[in-house]
Amino acid sequence: MKKLVIIGAGFAGLRLARALKNKEFEIWIIDKNNYHQFPPLLYQVATSGIEPSSIAFPLRKIFQSKKNVHIRCAEVNSVDTQNKTVITSIGTFPFDYLVIATGATTNFFGNKLIEQHALPMKSISEAVYVRNKILQNFEDALIAQEETKKALLNIVIVGGGPTGVEVSGALAEMKKTILPKDYPEIDFKTMNIYLVEGGSKTLAAFSEEASKKSQKYLEKLGVIVYTGTQVISYDGTFVELSTGKKISTKSLIWAAGIKGNNLNGLPPTTIAKGNRITVNHFNQVIGFDTMFAIGDIAYMVTDKYPNGHPQVATVANMQADVLAKNIQFLTAQKPLQPFIYKDKGSMATVGRGLAVVDLPYAKFQGFLAWLLWMFLHLMLILGVKNKLLVFVNWMWNFFTYDQSLRLIIKPSKKDY
Repeated sequence: MKKLVIIGAGFAGLRLARALKNKEFEIWIIDKNNYHQFPPLLYQVATSGIEPSSIAFPLRKIFQSKKNVHIRCAEVNSVDTQNKTVITSIGTFPFDYLVIATGATTNFFGNKLIEQHALPMKSISEAVYVRNKILQNFEDALIAQEETKKALLNIVIVGGGPTGVEVSGALAEMKKTILPKDYPEIDFKTMNIYLVEGGSKTLAAFSEEASKKSQKYLEKLGVIVYTGTQVISYDGTFVELSTGKKISTKSLIWAAGIKGNNLNGLPPTTIAKGNRITVNHFNQVIGFDTMFAIGDIAYMVTDKYPNGHPQVATVANMQADVLAKNIQFLTAQKPLQPFIYKDKGSMATVGRGLAVVDLPYAKFQGFLAWLLWMFLHLMLILGVKNKLLVFVNWMWNFFTYDQSLRLIIKPSKKDY
């Protein structure tokens, strides 16, 4: 039985493992966490909309009845391409086929000062930290001097893509409907939420109509939107913009870019811009027949996508589906099938009843778009219980204008 090692249990890695779980492979899934998370809703964890456990699902539960699927929680240190082994924090794993699905992490573009003080939001633990930080700032504002209170209340979000737009809208709704009830001693008219985007518009990858509408929705909610503006520095108290403006804030959420979670041991010639791994049209790592990369980490150049495919869940899932077939073809010595991305559209929510949807043959915004966004995201979440929990939280928030999860849960100081 061929050994298939999959590094990473995100959308791509998990989809591949599920597609091959009943096939004649010995599958080893290596991930630093023992769960699969749902990144599109991390911003709702950060803004107290849903529980962290609602968007996480235990890996072992998914494969309970599959004796050929083995899960190990470990940090991957490197890949030995010559001896076909993966070196991890808990030992070495040999492979016949290796699939790198390590996803992406926050890209601070080399700015160490911003990296030190900004709040990334690429994992459940980071989202919980953002929630703790923001809520603690409100608590601190109750007893702060006037000169420091504004910095505690202001929030700056960097990056006008879906994550930046969605978290900005969620925070604006909190400011409007929830925070004044929680903290009646604070005048939230003095609180500002800023969205800073380096490009000329929000949701730049969407249609022109969706981009304009998203900014209009944000401004309607009270978000101050700066486009064509970069963040030059942030020292934990002041944000300096390329326009020369300075904003006092203790909370800067960084949603401005991502880069691949790369591995040591791969030849430098395989690494492309954005720290992604260059692959051919079969998702094979350049120069290797039995090593593959899929999802956010994969950099495949095509005529339609000369800069690589979008780093979104639909690409990851489609690549996993094609690769599941190709690994079987490879074992059977049959011709491989090239990956061709079929764009199913994009969507983003801005706030209650406000969303934008770009489908291949239709574009619409508003309440109907919001309902479609909710339905599709519910369907994509793993586990009936998780779907139900998220749905109940959404309905509770919709009818009561209240998020019930405004909890500051900090880890103990004990080292585990």
